Amino acid sequence: MHVPEAIRPRLGVAAQATLPTRFGDFHAVVFHWEDDAARAVGLSSEPVALVLGEVRGARGVPVRVHSECITSEVFGSLKCDCKQQLEAAQAEIARRGAGVILYLRQEGRGIGLANKIRAYALQEAGADTVDANRMLGLADDARSYEVVPPMLAELGVLSVRLMTNNPSKVEALRALGVAVDCRIPALVAVESAAAAGYLDVKRTRMRHLLPEHGEAAPRSNRR
Repeated sequence: MHVPEAIRPRLGVAAQATLPTRFGDFHAVVFHWEDDAARAVGLSSEPVALVLGEVRGARGVPVRVHSECITSEVFGSLKCDCKQQLEAAQAEIARRGAGVILYLRQEGRGIGLANKIRAYALQEAGADTVDANRMLGLADDARSYEVVPPMLAELGVLSVRLMTNNPSKVEALRALGVAVDCRIPALVAVESAAAAGYLDVKRTRMRHLLPEHGEAAPRSNRR
């Protein structure tokens, strides 16, 4: 089907600079993404790439595709492991000497901040994270990864080793044409009972490859 040029998705670099972090100096690239479907799920709000080392023209680049979590990353919420996942990815990429974090602006697995807090209220009444979304008439996971292939192309990354516990993310990216060579487990310490419950739901209801609560993570993935 022919798609008129005016409504084809377009990606452009909006700004870039060195970003010193406690894990090392990353090169931050802010993109502008023009696409009505992406805008509906929050992807029009400047997706960011954090790049360490030389990745242009490289294969097997360690890549973390990470979705924004204001509650955890900014406010220190203990209901999930998002902040720990992001920081662990930065640390692991720094250890390896090269890699990319693609930070997508799609809060609450794509449902937005207000709906995420509404879901939290339902969870306080006893629902788990999946049932809370369904009670609100929302998808279990509304994230979109359409922006990932053009971001990787702009960075010159030829194939990736995806840092994730979510096989659905691997499948979604491969369906979009991303060459995923393998999956790197992204296991982090559980810091609260609330997070443990959340991770149990991800394991039992959302196919995430996680150890059962109380089970030790594989030695090679301990930090």
